[in-house]
Amino acid sequence: MTKSSNPEQNWLTVVGIGEDGIAGLGDEAKRVISTASHVFGGKRHLALAAELIRGEARPWPTPFDSEMRDVVALRGKNVCVLASGDPFLHGVGVTLARVVPSSEMRVLPAPSAFSLAASRLGWALQDVETISLHGHAIDMIRPLLQPGARIIALTSDGEAPAAIARLVAASGFGASRLTVLEALGGENEQIKRAQADGFNLENINPLNVLALEIESSPQARILPLASGLADELFEHDGQITKREIRAVTLSTLAPRRGELLWDIGAGSGSISIEWMLCHPSLRAIAIEHNADRAERIERNASACGVPGLTIVRGAAPEALAGLPVPDVIFIGGGGSETGVFDAAIAALRSGGRLVANAVTLEMETLLLSRHAAHGGELLRLQVSRAAPVGSMTGWRPAMPVTRWSWVKP
Repeated sequence: MTKSSNPEQNWLTVVGIGEDGIAGLGDEAKRVISTASHVFGGKRHLALAAELIRGEARPWPTPFDSEMRDVVALRGKNVCVLASGDPFLHGVGVTLARVVPSSEMRVLPAPSAFSLAASRLGWALQDVETISLHGHAIDMIRPLLQPGARIIALTSDGEAPAAIARLVAASGFGASRLTVLEALGGENEQIKRAQADGFNLENINPLNVLALEIESSPQARILPLASGLADELFEHDGQITKREIRAVTLSTLAPRRGELLWDIGAGSGSISIEWMLCHPSLRAIAIEHNADRAERIERNASACGVPGLTIVRGAAPEALAGLPVPDVIFIGGGGSETGVFDAAIAALRSGGRLVANAVTLEMETLLLSRHAAHGGELLRLQVSRAAPVGSMTGWRPAMPVTRWSWVKP
């Protein structure tokens, strides 16, 4: 980060520190720590730099304050924050940047845990999938489980590698090679290896990074990288947008970075789940009034690696009240209920997109009336599958689907 021409504006300096402590710091980082009036950090970071600290050492409060009130209250003073490795890679620098302008902050990063792990393994970091599972559900790793993939994951504690190994093995990737890299850069650094289906490592340092080399079996549960996942990958009771229709629907929904989707009448959750799989920045809210289906959506979301899917248990339009403004809305079920379309159209932001599918005449009539009133595009989709007809084979058509898509002016 470029330093301001006015040194007084850079009242906050964020210093990345590794497990090697002050031995791994440059002269400028050492000077900043020793001259700061206040030094914030985790207890481990403060202990690593204790020899340099001359000002007041301030450990982070419990629970952690994401608003950084104690730091912001010292604006204008000479403040230093200690962070693990690269502060802007899943680090405290990201949190600070939300409340402190970049013009007031200077950052002196150290190598990240990902960089250190890749250097120990001899892996080209640009070819590796990286993910932080620190404080997150380990199900998030599922979309990355692809044949031949190399993954480096930040973990939460010493129990996480074994839990991830069990997940990987249970998903059909038991032959995958796992490397646990403990306390990288410090005097307690250790590197241990095991296979996923025979993982028996014990007493793992809570500060660890897990590297995975994925090997798949014929039975592996692989989540394809294209839209239109096989129906069998979802638990459902028949209320599911079928694979081929789902692929066309996702194409019409046209996900864009950072957008929020409302999936009204979510059924199995397949649309909102595949929406979130398109990019980590995408968010979705699945609205479902049937309690059994809502629980099924939650299980499907975890099994497909998007445990962050928000599930609203309730019937539209009442359940839509108070929800964040959507960028995109999909109506697959429940659209024939009174007031659903009007509420959805009212909630959608200007420029937002709405896509609705119909298989019943009643729902199709609604789509025709909305098309007549608002414009947009109507499309009819029909899929036929080959099936036995006596001793021969013929085409069995599935129910046709009418799709209305519209952009709000």
